[in-house]
Amino acid sequence: MTPLLWMSRSGTLFAVAVQCLAVAISAQAASDHSRVDITGDYRYAYHQPETLPEAKQHACMEALHQAVSTSAAVREHTASIVDSKLFHTLVHTLATQHVTDQQILQQSEQGRTVYCKIKAVFQADAVERVFLAQTTSGSEQALDQNRALRILSAHEEPDGMLVITYQAIKRLDWLGTAYQGGLRESADVMVDFYDEQGILVRSSRHPARKTATGDDVMNPGEVGTLKIAKPLNAKTFRVWVVK
Repeated sequence: MTPLLWMSRSGTLFAVAVQCLAVAISAQAASDHSRVDITGDYRYAYHQPETLPEAKQHACMEALHQAVSTSAAVREHTASIVDSKLFHTLVHTLATQHVTDQQILQQSEQGRTVYCKIKAVFQADAVERVFLAQTTSGSEQALDQNRALRILSAHEEPDGMLVITYQAIKRLDWLGTAYQGGLRESADVMVDFYDEQGILVRSSRHPARKTATGDDVMNPGEVGTLKIAKPLNAKTFRVWVVK
C-alpha cells in the first residue's frame, strides 16, 4: 500500500505543479497582451527663443502623445470624455509613466519646422487605472513636478490671462543653474494651448523666476507666479515641467 500512497501523493504534487505552471503562463500571456506597440508622428513649427534641440524634443513628445491618444485602449475608455483638459492630462500621464522602449523612427527639419515619428511599447492595461484615479481624485489635475520645480496651481482669469503658481524644490540660481547637471531645463514652466478640437495651438517655455522682472535666485520652498496671455483661439491648456 505504501507505494500506491506515494504514487498518489506524487501525482497530486505533479497536478499542482502543472496547475501553477498554467497559471503562470496565463499571467504572462495576459501581461504580453497588455503590451502593445504604438506609433505616432508630429510636425511642429518653432519660434524664438526656443532652440532647435528643444523643438525636436517637443515634437517627439507630442508624437508620443499622439501615439498614446490614438491607441485602441485610450479611445475605448475616453469616448465619453468631453473635458479636453482631462483628456490631455490623462494622455500625458500615460505617455510619461506607462510607455517603454521608445524609438525615434524618423526625424527631420526644414527651416523652422521639425518632424518626429516615434515607436514605443504601451502598457494598455494602465488606462483604466489612471482614468479612474484622475476622474475620482479631488486634486487639481494640472499639477506636475520634477526634481527642481513643483506646479502648485494653474487657472484662467476672467481677462483671459493664465495664472500659474509654482514652488522651487531645489535652489534655482539663474546665474549658475545651467551648469548644475541640466537643472536649468528642469526649472522651466512649459505651457501648451489647444483649440476646441484638441489640436496644439501654441507651446511656450518660461523660466521659473521668483518675480516677473526676473530675480536671479529662488530658494527651496519659495513660490513664484507667472502670468501668460491665452491665444484667442485656445480653449484649453496644459501646464507641465520637463522630467
